[in-house]
Amino acid sequence: MTIRIARGSLSWLLSAGACALVISVAATIDDMFRIPAYFFILLTVFFVGFFRDPQRRPDYDPDITHDHDPVLLAPADGRVMAIDRCGVQIFMNFHNVHVNRAPISGKIESINYIKGSHIPAFTKNSLRNERNEIVIANKDGLCKVTQIAGTITRRIVSYVREGDSVERGGRIGMIRLGSRVDVTIPPGFEPVVHRGDVMRAGETVIAIRRSGIENEQQRS
Repeated sequence: MTIRIARGSLSWLLSAGACALVISVAATIDDMFRIPAYFFILLTVFFVGFFRDPQRRPDYDPDITHDHDPVLLAPADGRVMAIDRCGVQIFMNFHNVHVNRAPISGKIESINYIKGSHIPAFTKNSLRNERNEIVIANKDGLCKVTQIAGTITRRIVSYVREGDSVERGGRIGMIRLGSRVDVTIPPGFEPVVHRGDVMRAGETVIAIRRSGIENEQQRS
Protein backbone atom coordinates (compact mmCIF):
# COMPACT_ATOMS: atom_id res chain seq x y z
CA MET A 1 0.00 0.00 0.00
CA THR A 2 1.35 3.41 -1.00
CA ILE A 3 0.95 6.31 1.42
CA ARG A 4 0.68 9.70 -0.23
CA ILE A 5 2.33 12.51 1.76
CA ALA A 6 0.77 15.97 1.73
CA ARG A 7 2.50 18.78 -0.12
CA GLY A 8 4.31 21.15 2.23
CA SER A 9 5.15 18.46 4.80
CA LEU A 10 8.04 16.55 3.24
CA SER A 11 10.69 18.67 5.00
CA TRP A 12 9.18 17.78 8.39
CA LEU A 13 9.20 14.09 7.55
CA LEU A 14 12.73 14.11 6.16
CA SER A 15 14.08 16.02 9.18
CA ALA A 16 12.55 13.57 11.64
CA GLY A 17 13.69 10.60 9.54
CA ALA A 18 17.25 11.91 9.26
CA CYS A 19 17.45 12.45 13.03
CA ALA A 20 16.07 8.95 13.61
CA LEU A 21 18.70 7.44 11.29
CA VAL A 22 21.68 9.32 12.73
CA ILE A 23 20.73 8.75 16.36
CA SER A 24 19.91 5.09 15.71
CA VAL A 25 23.43 4.61 14.34
CA ALA A 26 24.80 6.39 17.40
CA ALA A 27 22.73 4.07 19.62
CA THR A 28 24.61 1.06 18.24
CA ILE A 29 27.78 2.62 19.64
CA ASP A 30 26.49 4.04 22.92
CA ASP A 31 23.30 3.01 24.75
CA MET A 32 22.73 6.59 25.93
CA PHE A 33 21.30 7.32 22.47
CA ARG A 34 18.79 4.45 22.58
CA ILE A 35 15.86 6.39 24.06
CA PRO A 36 16.34 9.44 21.76
CA ALA A 37 16.52 7.02 18.82
CA TYR A 38 13.19 5.46 19.80
CA PHE A 39 11.69 8.92 20.15
CA PHE A 40 12.68 10.06 16.66
CA ILE A 41 11.63 6.75 15.10
CA LEU A 42 8.18 7.13 16.68
CA LEU A 43 8.08 10.79 15.61
CA THR A 44 8.82 9.80 12.02
CA VAL A 45 6.04 7.20 12.07
CA PHE A 46 3.70 9.80 13.59
CA PHE A 47 4.50 12.31 10.84
CA VAL A 48 3.84 9.69 8.15
CA GLY A 49 0.37 9.15 9.59
CA PHE A 50 -0.23 12.79 10.39
CA PHE A 51 0.73 14.16 6.98
CA ARG A 52 -1.03 11.44 5.00
CA ASP A 53 -3.05 12.59 2.01
CA PRO A 54 -5.45 9.81 0.96
CA GLN A 55 -7.56 9.82 -2.16
CA ARG A 56 -11.18 10.83 -1.59
CA ARG A 57 -14.38 10.21 -3.54
CA PRO A 58 -17.53 12.34 -3.05
CA ASP A 59 -20.23 10.61 -1.01
CA TYR A 60 -23.46 11.89 -2.54
CA ASP A 61 -26.55 10.53 -4.24
CA PRO A 62 -26.02 10.74 -8.03
CA ASP A 63 -29.80 11.06 -8.45
CA ILE A 64 -29.68 14.64 -7.15
CA THR A 65 -26.54 15.75 -8.98
CA HIS A 66 -28.36 17.42 -11.83
CA ASP A 67 -27.10 20.72 -13.25
CA HIS A 68 -23.86 22.26 -11.96
CA ASP A 69 -22.55 21.78 -8.41
CA PRO A 70 -25.81 20.83 -6.64
CA VAL A 71 -23.87 19.88 -3.50
CA LEU A 72 -21.12 21.36 -1.32
CA LEU A 73 -18.50 19.00 0.08
CA ALA A 74 -16.72 19.32 3.42
CA PRO A 75 -13.46 21.28 3.05
CA ALA A 76 -11.83 19.53 6.01
CA ASP A 77 -11.78 16.38 8.10
CA GLY A 78 -13.03 16.85 11.64
CA ARG A 79 -16.20 17.49 13.61
CA VAL A 80 -18.83 20.19 13.09
CA MET A 81 -18.46 22.84 15.83
CA ALA A 82 -21.21 25.22 14.76
CA ILE A 83 -23.63 25.65 11.91
CA ASP A 84 -26.14 28.15 10.58
CA ARG A 85 -27.72 28.97 7.22
CA CYS A 86 -24.62 30.95 6.23
CA GLY A 87 -21.85 28.54 7.07
CA VAL A 88 -20.30 25.56 8.83
CA GLN A 89 -17.36 25.47 11.26
CA ILE A 90 -15.25 22.29 11.35
CA PHE A 91 -12.73 21.57 14.11
CA MET A 92 -9.76 19.49 12.99
CA ASN A 93 -8.15 17.27 15.62
CA PHE A 94 -4.55 16.07 15.50
CA HIS A 95 -5.51 12.62 14.16
CA ASN A 96 -7.50 14.00 11.20
CA VAL A 97 -6.16 14.34 7.67
CA HIS A 98 -5.03 17.96 7.46
CA VAL A 99 -5.30 18.53 3.71
CA ASN A 100 -8.18 20.89 2.88
CA ARG A 101 -10.33 20.55 -0.23
CA ALA A 102 -12.58 22.75 -2.36
CA PRO A 103 -16.30 22.50 -1.46
CA ILE A 104 -17.29 23.50 -5.01
CA SER A 105 -15.82 23.72 -8.48
CA GLY A 106 -14.92 27.18 -9.71
CA LYS A 107 -12.19 29.78 -9.98
CA ILE A 108 -10.14 31.18 -7.11
CA GLU A 109 -11.36 34.77 -6.96
CA SER A 110 -9.21 35.90 -4.05
CA ILE A 111 -6.83 34.70 -1.35
CA ASN A 112 -6.33 36.79 1.77
CA TYR A 113 -3.71 35.72 4.30
CA ILE A 114 -4.05 37.44 7.69
CA LYS A 115 -1.43 37.27 10.42
CA GLY A 116 -2.75 36.82 13.93
CA SER A 117 -2.47 35.09 17.28
CA HIS A 118 -2.61 31.37 18.08
CA ILE A 119 -5.56 30.99 20.44
CA PRO A 120 -7.25 27.54 20.72
CA ALA A 121 -9.28 27.10 17.52
CA PHE A 122 -12.45 25.99 19.32
CA THR A 123 -12.92 29.34 21.12
CA LYS A 124 -14.66 32.50 19.91
CA ASN A 125 -11.41 34.44 20.29
CA SER A 126 -9.87 32.26 17.57
CA LEU A 127 -11.32 34.74 15.05
CA ARG A 128 -8.21 36.80 15.85
CA ASN A 129 -5.93 33.92 14.87
CA GLU A 130 -3.69 33.58 11.85
CA ARG A 131 -5.92 32.60 8.94
CA ASN A 132 -6.12 32.25 5.20
CA GLU A 133 -9.34 33.14 3.36
CA ILE A 134 -9.88 31.47 -0.03
CA VAL A 135 -12.87 32.65 -2.08
CA ILE A 136 -14.10 30.35 -4.87
CA ALA A 137 -16.52 31.71 -7.47
CA ASN A 138 -18.81 29.89 -9.88
CA LYS A 139 -22.32 30.28 -11.32
CA ASP A 140 -23.87 29.64 -7.91
CA GLY A 141 -22.04 32.57 -6.32
CA LEU A 142 -19.15 32.79 -3.88
CA CYS A 143 -17.96 30.18 -1.40
CA LYS A 144 -15.33 31.21 1.14
CA VAL A 145 -13.09 28.69 2.87
CA THR A 146 -11.23 30.08 5.89
CA GLN A 147 -8.27 28.13 7.25
CA ILE A 148 -7.73 29.14 10.89
CA ALA A 149 -4.54 28.33 12.80
CA GLY A 150 -4.74 27.03 16.37
CA THR A 151 -2.51 26.91 19.44
CA ILE A 152 0.13 24.55 18.06
CA THR A 153 -0.29 25.29 14.39
CA ARG A 154 2.16 27.91 13.12
CA ARG A 155 1.83 27.41 9.43
CA ILE A 156 -1.01 27.47 6.92
CA VAL A 157 -0.06 26.12 3.49
CA SER A 158 -1.99 27.17 0.38
CA TYR A 159 -1.89 25.03 -2.76
CA VAL A 160 -3.74 27.50 -4.99
CA ARG A 161 -3.34 31.03 -6.34
CA GLU A 162 -5.77 33.68 -7.48
CA GLY A 163 -7.13 32.82 -10.91
CA ASP A 164 -6.61 29.07 -10.55
CA SER A 165 -9.48 26.75 -11.46
CA VAL A 166 -10.38 24.07 -8.92
CA GLU A 167 -12.57 21.00 -9.02
CA ARG A 168 -14.99 20.18 -6.24
CA GLY A 169 -13.05 18.00 -3.80
CA GLY A 170 -9.69 19.14 -5.18
CA ARG A 171 -6.85 19.94 -2.80
CA ILE A 172 -6.52 23.64 -1.94
CA GLY A 173 -4.20 23.68 1.09
CA MET A 174 -3.22 22.29 4.46
CA ILE A 175 -3.08 23.40 8.10
CA ARG A 176 -0.37 21.73 10.16
CA LEU A 177 -1.00 20.15 13.56
CA GLY A 178 -4.74 20.57 14.00
CA SER A 179 -6.97 23.61 13.74
CA ARG A 180 -10.27 24.78 12.26
CA VAL A 181 -11.83 25.43 8.86
CA ASP A 182 -14.91 27.58 8.24
CA VAL A 183 -16.91 27.50 5.01
CA THR A 184 -19.61 29.91 3.90
CA ILE A 185 -22.63 28.50 2.08
CA PRO A 186 -23.71 30.29 -1.13
CA PRO A 187 -27.30 31.55 -1.38
CA GLY A 188 -29.65 28.83 -2.58
CA PHE A 189 -27.94 26.04 -0.65
CA GLU A 190 -29.22 24.41 2.55
CA PRO A 191 -26.96 22.83 5.22
CA VAL A 192 -27.59 19.10 5.70
CA VAL A 193 -25.19 18.45 8.58
CA HIS A 194 -25.58 18.91 12.32
CA ARG A 195 -23.38 19.95 15.19
CA GLY A 196 -21.15 17.06 16.22
CA ASP A 197 -21.24 15.31 12.84
CA VAL A 198 -17.95 13.81 11.64
CA MET A 199 -16.69 15.24 8.34
CA ARG A 200 -14.38 13.82 5.68
CA ALA A 201 -12.87 16.39 3.33
CA GLY A 202 -13.88 15.93 -0.28
CA GLU A 203 -16.44 13.24 0.61
CA THR A 204 -19.06 14.40 3.10
CA VAL A 205 -21.89 16.53 1.71
CA ILE A 206 -22.45 19.58 3.93
CA ALA A 207 -25.06 21.45 1.86
CA ILE A 208 -27.44 20.80 -1.03
CA ARG A 209 -29.11 23.22 -3.37
CA ARG A 210 -32.67 23.76 -2.12
CA SER A 211 -34.20 22.35 -5.30
CA GLY A 212 -32.17 19.21 -4.69
CA ILE A 213 -33.51 18.95 -1.14
CA GLU A 214 -37.08 19.31 -2.38
CA ASN A 215 -36.55 16.54 -4.95
CA GLU A 216 -35.02 14.29 -2.29
CA GLN A 217 -37.96 14.88 0.07
CA GLN A 218 -40.46 14.07 -2.69
CA ARG A 219 -38.78 10.70 -3.31
CA SER A 220 -38.77 9.76 0.41
